[in-house]
Amino acid sequence: MFKTRLCDILGIQYPIIQGGMVWICMHELTAAVSEAGGLGVLAGGSMTSEELAEEIRLTKSATKKPFGVNIPLLRPDAEILIDTTIAGGAAAVISSAGNPKRFTGKIQDAGLKVVHVSPNVGLAVKAETAGVDAVVGEGIEAGGHDGFDEITTMALIPQLVERLTVPVIAAGGIADGRGFAAALALGAQGVQMGTRFAATFEARAHIKFKEAIIGVGDTGTTVSARTLGPTRAVKNRLTEKIAEAERACVSKEDLFELIGEGRSRMASVDGDVQEGTVYCGQIGGLITGLMHAGDVVRETIEGAEKVVKELEAAARR
Repeated sequence: MFKTRLCDILGIQYPIIQGGMVWICMHELTAAVSEAGGLGVLAGGSMTSEELAEEIRLTKSATKKPFGVNIPLLRPDAEILIDTTIAGGAAAVISSAGNPKRFTGKIQDAGLKVVHVSPNVGLAVKAETAGVDAVVGEGIEAGGHDGFDEITTMALIPQLVERLTVPVIAAGGIADGRGFAAALALGAQGVQMGTRFAATFEARAHIKFKEAIIGVGDTGTTVSARTLGPTRAVKNRLTEKIAEAERACVSKEDLFELIGEGRSRMASVDGDVQEGTVYCGQIGGLITGLMHAGDVVRETIEGAEKVVKELEAAARR
């Protein structure tokens, strides 16, 4: 029922992409999502090239199905990570945080697909002009780094569909079959889900990180550091400090010094969910327990099928 053009491009059964969340998306999660019919994605943004090469090897040993690697293009070693991805035999690069024009041709010449993450129409059009195979439209509901314009997924996706010819993938605020069906109704050819996959058994995140997502509720996330780059995370002592600093109109330099480096790893790996950054989407309140990644894929599709049947029945009444 849900085989779209994106499935043909990426060679996957279901148009579900697992977001490449740093420190969390290693071979266990990536392989599980791909095995279930989606596109698992390794988080290249938190790895050295040597670590990435090993994670690609381990993923390939666990699944024969396509998988991708997320690479933030602002990393100074982005090209090295791309070369590692190509050499390792991944099927796609999910590029983000930078201009895809520099690397898209090289990646595609090696036989891989390129999907680029964009937070607004203008950047998405530039990505399409650069030749990418698909665009992820990420709304402000998404966990992690978001766009300065803070456009919601509901508003962004139909505008992207109107302007682009390549497939649009909806991201931000999607965690089940209802969100999946809604995204397709807006014209998307697939979805990318991050927070729902972070709260799975296969995600390599500290249990306290996962528990923070499960207990977040509908008002438990916040967008902070807007002057540096909007970031959605679970409210904690760190976000309170950042909010106080922003209210005091501190300089960007002082704010950056306050946040410091390593906050994401502090939460995801070390389990400090008060002083670390717990990336979490606004849909986190829908997540009430851990699941296996494969079940997330299957239940998303089953839930969407149920929604479609209910809508068809309603239309006949």
